[in-house]
Amino acid sequence: MSEIIVETETVVEEGVAQDVPILFMHQVERHYSQGEATLDILRGAELALWPGQSVALVAPSGAGKSTLLHLAGLLEHPDHGDVYIGGKATANLPDAERTRIRRVEIGFVYQSHHLLPEFTALENVVLPQLIRGLGRAEAKKRAAELLGYLGLKARLNHRPAELSGGEQQRVAIARAVANAPRILLADEPTGNLDVKTAEHVFAAFNQLVSASGLATIIATHNMDIAARMDRRVTIRDGLVVELD
Repeated sequence: MSEIIVETETVVEEGVAQDVPILFMHQVERHYSQGEATLDILRGAELALWPGQSVALVAPSGAGKSTLLHLAGLLEHPDHGDVYIGGKATANLPDAERTRIRRVEIGFVYQSHHLLPEFTALENVVLPQLIRGLGRAEAKKRAAELLGYLGLKARLNHRPAELSGGEQQRVAIARAVANAPRILLADEPTGNLDVKTAEHVFAAFNQLVSASGLATIIATHNMDIAARMDRRVTIRDGLVVELD
């Protein structure tokens, strides 16, 4: 397993120097075939993300936001380049090891919450912890604490159909961080919510991220949300470009 070799400036987050990014996408390319044509989504894209840092990914539909998140989260393989997690290359790892890293190091929140409808809010947050190997009692305790922190203490035993859209998305956020990942990737997490509910969900999301020191990338069309994050980037001509 190779170590990352990349020249980076030292970034200081809250007084702590971080020399190696927790996530580094190096010269990443991703192409898709459309009939006889080839669609170039990413063409040598680079992105570094440090612990405790939040990045807003803002770009038009079809620019490649979801593709970039899938690659960063090891859900897809790059056609060229590599994705480093904690300084270690992942592109050529066996699928089992990529799955292990994804389960332990990375949390995902999607536009649609993808909760299991037959399980309660508490059970939805317990399940990924059991899969990782945590005991049931400890998993239930942690799930209840996370849901309580997100304002859902009174909704632990409600199934998704009994929850509002904002409550469902907060359960999804709790599930994403249940295994204490170091990276949190969110793809339009408030895209299906009205403005007021979206603001409430983002506030809860941001509070949890700040408290835990997670490194976060959020793909969003909401510029108000993007403005409150540490950095803003877009995808232009297949490259990741920093915005002011």
